[in-house]
Amino acid sequence: MYEKKIRVDLAACFQLFAKLGMHEAVANHFSAAVSEDGKKFLINPKWKHFSTIEPDDLILIDTNQKINNYHEQIDTTALSIHGQIHQLRPDIRVVLHLHPIYATAIACLENPQILPIDQNTARYFNRVAYDKHYGGMADSIAEGKRLANLLKDKKRLMMGNHGILITSHSIGVAFDDMYTIERACQILSVAYATAQPLKILEDHVAEKTALDWEKIEDFSEAHFLEMKKLIIESI
Repeated sequence: MYEKKIRVDLAACFQLFAKLGMHEAVANHFSAAVSEDGKKFLINPKWKHFSTIEPDDLILIDTNQKINNYHEQIDTTALSIHGQIHQLRPDIRVVLHLHPIYATAIACLENPQILPIDQNTARYFNRVAYDKHYGGMADSIAEGKRLANLLKDKKRLMMGNHGILITSHSIGVAFDDMYTIERACQILSVAYATAQPLKILEDHVAEKTALDWEKIEDFSEAHFLEMKKLIIESI
């Protein structure tokens, strides 16, 4: 029953991000752990469009087995990134990786920091890890380990010249976080486009706002629940 619910929620996540236009052809990947040690997790199959992914399509990975056994079924970069994060950080139950337009655009700047200029951007004040060393496709165990170690005490990783990675203990919270970080980067991108000076929130205001966000996980879960109603019949 536990795994079935995870399958339903993760499949909904794929379909919703397809509806939101945040997918990348048949690439990108989401995963969710189904064992306490993180060594067993569900992930999307190779080259299947997000909009078509259903609960039974998700593949159960067991890292106690040889990862090579899954190469025909799973994208190599997915195995490298998600496999290492789930093994090294069993506290992380969900990993979402996307290349959404605005978050990726900000990740491509010399300064990829999400500056706190409004309520959405302030959610990420001092709460994002940054990787400024893109070296090509993340298709090795070493690269997966490097990305996992960059997270440290953060839940989000801005992947320089690449995209965004969101981790969480909950699929619903992760969904809302990915939605909001893309919206935050959209707001920041539009503000940059005006070529006018940014009015950045004072640190104490940004920190208070970020703390307030952390107190309303029920908002995030409710957002995901309401969004699921849009596609629940298909899953």
